[in-house]
Amino acid sequence: MNAPPPAFLPFARPDIGEAEIDAVARAMRSGWLTTGPETRAFEQEFAAYLGGGVHAIAVNSATAGLHLALESIGVGPGDEVIAPTLTFTATVEVARYLGADAVLVDVDPVTLNIDPAQVEAAITSRTKAILPVHYGGLACDIPALFDIARRHGLQVVEDAAHALPATVGGALVGQLPSAASVFSFYANKTMTTGEGGMVVTQDDALAARMRVMRLHGISRDAFDRFTSRTPAWYYEIVAPGFKYNMTDMAAAMGRVQLERLPAFLQRRQALAARYLAELKDLPLILPADARAGDVHAWHLFAIRLSDRARVTRDELVQALADAGIGTSVHYVPLHRQPYWRDRYGLTPEQFPVAEQAYQHTLSLPLFTAMSDAEQGRVIAALRACVR
Repeated sequence: MNAPPPAFLPFARPDIGEAEIDAVARAMRSGWLTTGPETRAFEQEFAAYLGGGVHAIAVNSATAGLHLALESIGVGPGDEVIAPTLTFTATVEVARYLGADAVLVDVDPVTLNIDPAQVEAAITSRTKAILPVHYGGLACDIPALFDIARRHGLQVVEDAAHALPATVGGALVGQLPSAASVFSFYANKTMTTGEGGMVVTQDDALAARMRVMRLHGISRDAFDRFTSRTPAWYYEIVAPGFKYNMTDMAAAMGRVQLERLPAFLQRRQALAARYLAELKDLPLILPADARAGDVHAWHLFAIRLSDRARVTRDELVQALADAGIGTSVHYVPLHRQPYWRDRYGLTPEQFPVAEQAYQHTLSLPLFTAMSDAEQGRVIAALRACVR
């Protein structure tokens, strides 16, 4: 009699415990479901975690945060923002919300982060901002990007969706002197609120603008209005804002997850170290680690098949699926996506590094709730497939 197939191992699984469930239940029982005391506390605790006197503005997605950040620095019709083609569409779709254009550039062949030389070559008189993406949790070459931005009078808005808690020169992403950094708390990220994000800035004026625009352009904090012990019904709309606020239920979960973040990082580092050690003899290009003294957040573990591999990426994805192991691909580059390709007349030949990476890359399961035995299954299956 044949043994039953092993249980399916997903690409990602959120690490949610009783503490998160209890926190959400307390928020629900409090009677305050939308943006309120939990959200305010989460913002304060997140800012304190990063340090450096930053402002933290909780939002309902990192996409919303990127939109607020670009709006706050004045991106508008006729402007251009430069971003890597190897990213999710959210990075640059927010520029189109504002009537600006996205200028996509190639990535570094080692890190798969945005290539500073390609950024500099793409700058025009219309360029307003640079949007680096810290791919997989490895911080970009921020010093080079800041130097380019300073020389050309540009703003930097970091897409830090993968980057909590990565560091650059010993400083956490979020402490760096960019206009803003935007973190994601989507279900598969290094910490989660289910859906949600946080915008971080050191600029008082930008923070004030984003807080107003986060909730319909109301001139004062709705939480203050609704908790005031004296009549406080009057408000003013000072701008055509958005509906981007975080709920207290999400924030309650986030507060617990933030407390667990050091343990999450330790587990991700251990899982990544094992992959790096046990896969190094295979025909693979393994992800780059952080520079000495810095921290890789290890949101993703994206491997690339080398020229010596005897299987294609798609064959490997299927073989691992047949073995009950989920994988993903990060990413189908934006220059291949119909909207971006057709709007800007993009071709694969314009992005040789990202194109080559896309053809050979897949992301292995890497999540904090993953057991050693589950990771062993991935390693054994991978070795059987690509040897």
